Amino acid sequence: MNQLVLATRRSPLALAQSRAFARALEGVCQGLSVEELHVVTSGDRIVDRPLYEVGGKGLFVKELEEALLDGRAHFAVHSLKDVPAEVAPGLAIVAIPKREDPRDVFISRDGRKLAGLPEGAAVGTSSLRRAIALQITRPDLKILPLRGNVDTRLRKLEEGSLDAIVLALAGLRRLGLEHRATEVLSTDVMLPAIGQGALAIECRAEDAETAAVMAMIDHAETAICVATERGVMAALGADCRTPIAAFSLRDGEELFLRAIIAEPDGTRVRRGERRVLFPKSVDDAKRVGRDLGEELARM
Repeated sequence: MNQLVLATRRSPLALAQSRAFARALEGVCQGLSVEELHVVTSGDRIVDRPLYEVGGKGLFVKELEEALLDGRAHFAVHSLKDVPAEVAPGLAIVAIPKREDPRDVFISRDGRKLAGLPEGAAVGTSSLRRAIALQITRPDLKILPLRGNVDTRLRKLEEGSLDAIVLALAGLRRLGLEHRATEVLSTDVMLPAIGQGALAIECRAEDAETAAVMAMIDHAETAICVATERGVMAALGADCRTPIAAFSLRDGEELFLRAIIAEPDGTRVRRGERRVLFPKSVDDAKRVGRDLGEELARM
């Protein structure tokens, strides 16, 4: 296999992470070249409303998956946090590269940290998860909707209608914009989105040749950690209308998983955690996550 076609969104962040993956792939697979197929997704077209009002995060992967299914592309690179719990029929996630830092960052217009914002300050985010974490820490803040790519959000902050915004550290790093962060938020303050910082490489389930190439970049520890997080999501039947977060990491010989879920209005906040021996397989990891998700559902 000398050439593969990669389906990617054409936002600056999507291109940066797709191209970084393609370079890594070409580096381990001698003679391989990767061609890009740029796809505009529904999530890219609809920027004037929060995702939970227009169908959820699956809107960022649907058209990419169509390009795989109709043969225009061999594989797609997704931000894992955009991928629904159930992958479309005929497709499979065949590799999870090593995860970037999954934490969120706080960016203020005047350099103040979250604790230092004045009462009633306006913070932009369209993430229910981020909004509720902010409300728990600073219930006095005004949370305003904010959509668009990273550059668009930074520009809206600079224009002065917002005092601060919250973004993913991984995205800033991939764009070379980490210096814009005022404060990296502790996971105790803002638990990351499920799969945040990780990529998902998807191809047709029957395409064993492409899957074998993608597996060369798979990072087993990351794959197991994110599988527990996605297990929580699957057990809760959660979508982007549900404020939910789950994050797991390896701690020595153990896996430490934390999760939080609330009602869309921020009420009934429920938390849970698991500390277990590090799972030996993705399937074992999914069971750990499902077990915690089912516990949260009973609360």
